[in-house]
Amino acid sequence: MERAVELLSEAQDLLMKESYKSANNRAFYSIEKSIKALLAIVGKEVQTHSGGLKQFNFEFIYKGDGTFSQEDYQLIAKAERIRNASDYDDFYIASKEETQQQVSNAEYIVGKIEKYILKETENMESDAENER
Repeated sequence: MERAVELLSEAQDLLMKESYKSANNRAFYSIEKSIKALLAIVGKEVQTHSGGLKQFNFEFIYKGDGTFSQEDYQLIAKAERIRNASDYDDFYIASKEETQQQVSNAEYIVGKIEKYILKETENMESDAENER
């Protein structure tokens, strides 16, 4: 999660500097790192972006407790599409508005995942304490 928060901060700084394609990149990677942290708490490790998104969908939307929604999945998938266009499409023009939305979506997803992990960590510590 620490790296996710760092990348999100970079995305915010790049947005302020009007470096939209780079901000889109950092925003997506902040989401990706937070998903990896989330998957780690259920013992899953992924090697690809699409693998992370698929595992997130399965573990936290399909099997989940309702904390994460299909809309969250769609925001993440859209963030990946924007990152791909920003990184690989030479003719893609990243707009200020789209980048603001990308960074805002990253703030939302990273924050939601961070809160979930904190809650789960507290629950695990409480359960361990009760077993003693």
